[in-house]
Amino acid sequence: MFFLLLGIVGIVLKYLDFAPVAGWPWWIVLAPFGLAVLWWWWADKSGYTEKKAMEKMEKRKQARIDKQRDAMGMLKRRK
Repeated sequence: MFFLLLGIVGIVLKYLDFAPVAGWPWWIVLAPFGLAVLWWWWADKSGYTEKKAMEKMEKRKQARIDKQRDAMGMLKRRK
């Protein structure tokens, strides 16, 4: 996400002829988009995306369990 925002800001600054960015070649301005594609490729190949999704699901599951225990008046288990 960071690379996309950086790329969009670069394009806007280049389009508006902002002083330092206006003189840069287009390949430098568009490079963050290529880096974003590489990041997504690496995240999918390495399992990073799936790991983060599983962590999020576990947190939601534990929050649901804690909410049900609290509703039944049971003490939450200690971590």
